[in-house]
Amino acid sequence: MEHSDAIEVGSEQPGTPLAVALAEAGRTPSPVVENALTYREMQELKEQFSGEKAYLEDEIRTGTNFAQIIGNSVSLRRVLKEVETVAPTDSTVLIYGETGTGKELIARAIHDLNPRRSKPFVKLNCAAIPSGLLESELFGHERGAFTGAIAQRIGRFEVAHGGTIFLDEIGEIPLELQTKLLRVLQEREFERLGSSRTLRTDARLIAATNRDLEAMVSEQKFRSDLFYRLNVFPVLVPPLRERQEDIPLLVRHFTRQFSRRMNKVIETIPPAAMDAMCRYQWPGNIRELQNVVERAVIISQGPALSVDITGPKVFKAGPRIEKYFPAKSTNHTLVGVLEETERQHILGALQQSNWVVAGPNGAAVRLGMKRSTLQKRMHRLSISRCFKKSAL
Repeated sequence: MEHSDAIEVGSEQPGTPLAVALAEAGRTPSPVVENALTYREMQELKEQFSGEKAYLEDEIRTGTNFAQIIGNSVSLRRVLKEVETVAPTDSTVLIYGETGTGKELIARAIHDLNPRRSKPFVKLNCAAIPSGLLESELFGHERGAFTGAIAQRIGRFEVAHGGTIFLDEIGEIPLELQTKLLRVLQEREFERLGSSRTLRTDARLIAATNRDLEAMVSEQKFRSDLFYRLNVFPVLVPPLRERQEDIPLLVRHFTRQFSRRMNKVIETIPPAAMDAMCRYQWPGNIRELQNVVERAVIISQGPALSVDITGPKVFKAGPRIEKYFPAKSTNHTLVGVLEETERQHILGALQQSNWVVAGPNGAAVRLGMKRSTLQKRMHRLSISRCFKKSAL
């Protein structure tokens, strides 16, 4: 009788190869051998469950940054419609999008709308793992498979059996490893490093990239057969600059989130700050917006969100987007947009008050700030009216 040594990860196994051989030969193993075999099987199961527990605990720690996808723009609704269409299937999905657009959120939504939702959602950022260790992360290794492999390790595809594996930055996978990934997608088979035993996995693959994989194929930096296998159902996540109407929703969401975390009470967001954030093109997308709001919550001392425009100028703008910036604007950093917006806001109040700063009808009252505060901001923003100095 032939016996295949291919096993399915996560399924009930008939025993170790020695036990199978003894059973096929019609021999009953002695109690000592049987106990040894049972102990070995228990150890293997313990290692498998221990590895899965570690991965899942990591998912719990890193997977709670966002409770839901925030936004109601036409472009976002289009993406969510595509998610609803492909999620119930087991087809491979390739998510395109710039860094920080929320590709992992889309992947999680696909998983949550699939019958696999009760099984693990296992993620791996291919760009964060050295190429020499990536194969071990994906497929696991046996003890002694390479220097430093002091214990058996199960890979992400084993942990994701029955569930979903999300490979972010898939364009960073080296060519020599792409062949093995293609085999897993087509045959559902792989081997751990240092082992000749073939394992099977039933894991749905969702991949994501911020690179042009088709161009990489032309440059022979990515396998064409793997690209076509991944690109079954492409989903393009729009950058934040194409979701301008979603920015106020995101700002309020992050403000509430960080306020609760820091035990602060922030009730309002100044219109000038909100307007500036809506006009900024956000080259870092939602991740950059989240960081800016977190910093704003940290420095806020009162009930209004204080967006700091005097701090380090670390915000770099991407390509010029005429849709959101007037042609005369030359400073596209967040600092520049905030300063210009605040300047126009103050000038508007000064004009309405006929350049009177103090008093019940002065600009300071209109802006909801102290006279001294307004004067300091006017000085910083170089706002003056020489022929009306007495009004100050």
